[in-house]
Amino acid sequence: MKDATRPLLPVDVPSEPWSGRHDGDAPEHRRWWQAVRAWSPEALAEAVDAARTADDGARRPGVLLGFRSDEGVRRNKGRIGAAAAPAVVRAALGPLAFHLERDVFDAGDVTVSLGSDEVPGDLEGGQERCGEVVSALIDAGALTVTLGGGHETAFASYLGVVDAESASGRRVGVLNLDAHFDLRDEARPSSGTPFLQMARAEAAAGRTLEYAVVGISRPNNTLALFRRADELGVRYLLDEYATRETAEAFVEDFLAGLDAVYLTIDLDVLPAAVAPGVSAPAALGVPLEVIVAVVRRVVASGKLVHADLAELNPRYDVDGRTARVAARLVDTILG
Repeated sequence: MKDATRPLLPVDVPSEPWSGRHDGDAPEHRRWWQAVRAWSPEALAEAVDAARTADDGARRPGVLLGFRSDEGVRRNKGRIGAAAAPAVVRAALGPLAFHLERDVFDAGDVTVSLGSDEVPGDLEGGQERCGEVVSALIDAGALTVTLGGGHETAFASYLGVVDAESASGRRVGVLNLDAHFDLRDEARPSSGTPFLQMARAEAAAGRTLEYAVVGISRPNNTLALFRRADELGVRYLLDEYATRETAEAFVEDFLAGLDAVYLTIDLDVLPAAVAPGVSAPAALGVPLEVIVAVVRRVVASGKLVHADLAELNPRYDVDGRTARVAARLVDTILG
């Protein structure tokens, strides 16, 4: 049994104090910045024990972890800037009213240096460290949410989920809300390769990747990517057919065959008017209310083991619009 409450996690930047509007210190005035606490093994263990013995509906504690990475986006020839997203999402979350029936902790950030074609950044090492943190926190009893970063965040999350002892022997699926399959076959891992990496890792372990995507944009995925998705048995729902009814039915069917699910949200699944601050803005996209309904359905299933959000690029955001959407989604995941 691994020591999931060891005093140190391999984060590069410890959590910092949050801030936001102050209306008072009583519970009825509480906002996110007042509720979130810095992670410590003792505090998390106490919160986990309290949730297990509570008779008031308290849920297992949530833990936020930042993954400051643009290296995968750079390798995928995207627009750099997503490494700044974890801090921006926290800033957008801070002033929101806190209605959650769970404790929430901040574990800090794992960082990946931005490299070049000649000297790449150590994305692979960062993904391994991030995965180690996620795995330890899951096994300590937390519901973890990683704040990316480019969508290379997904492979880091996958490493954490599959290495968690609590996932051993369970049928775990990956649900991706995304305009892209991210099944590129490249010489180096990038933000465009994580799900092919997962499929190959699962095959090496004698398993098949259970992978489904809501929001695929036909014009933004080549015929080769559609063929690869079919070869791998990927289930997908095109953006043009993603209504609340079709998306919920699609997700329900996917969840029915799983014991646990890892949810990953690439914010470019949303319309560009809703989420302009991404590397690849969507011409069509899936309406936000549909994405929120899908997230709620996943949470209500009781099968969610980990979630992440990726591809927020503050450099291209408009009036903090995408950051506020990301914050709302985090609130929904943990709510």
